Parts: sequence; structure tokens; C-alpha cells
Amino acid sequence: QVQLVESGGGSVQSGGSLRLSCSFSEDIEDIANTYCLGWFRQVPGKGREGVAAFDNDQNPHYQDSVKGRFTVSLDSAKNTLNLQMNSLNPEGAAMYYCAAGLIFDDDYVLEPDGYNFWGPGTQVTVSS
Repeated sequence: QVQLVESGGGSVQSGGSLRLSCSFSEDIEDIANTYCLGWFRQVPGKGREGVAAFDNDQNPHYQDSVKGRFTVSLDSAKNTLNLQMNSLNPEGAAMYYCAAGLIFDDDYVLEPDGYNFWGPGTQVTVSS
């Protein structure tokens, strides 16, 4: 059972930056060799959507709306999955979750349904 905990959420003005981190209960390199790791977000009344994720070859995938602004990374020394978010806009306000999952088709790496393990989430608020 993989346990994940997000941190780094908060309130930022439009155009600002935040860095989210996700800590894992086990060695992240071992987890990344088995599971795809990703970041998702959800706003009230809408479904959870994929933001950024690593596929089975550890190539990053991004939702079109965040390309060029968000960067997903693994930090083996700190055992974390990170999401650097720059040029945030009000559409980026959401609860952000990290997740690990067995995704056999890389075309679905940003689909939340295939993910097995989830953190409790961290809230991001963006003021205009």
C-alpha cells in the first residue's frame, strides 16, 4: 500500500508561482519503476482532471492548458514528486492531488480512473 501526502498549497496572486510536493511512504525510485506518478486537480462540482504525470518510461505528460507553465519532477534525494507551477491564473485554483497507478497505456497517463493510490490533497487558491 503506497501512502502519499501532498504539501505546498496556499494562496497566490494571479501570475504568481507555487511549488507542490508529494511525499511517499516508500522509496520513490522503486515506486516510479512500478507505477506512473502524476498530479491531478479538482474543483467543486467538476470531475478530477490530470495536470501532469510521468509515463512508464518516465517521460512527462502535461494537460494542454499548463504546458510551458508547469513542470513535474522527481527528487530522489527528498523522496518527493514535485509540481512547479508558474504564471498561475484563476483557472488554476483547485484541490491538487498526487497519485500513483498502474497505467498500461501511456495515452491514458493523465486519466485519473487508472490510478490506485491517492494523497488527501492540498488546496491552491489564486486571486485575480
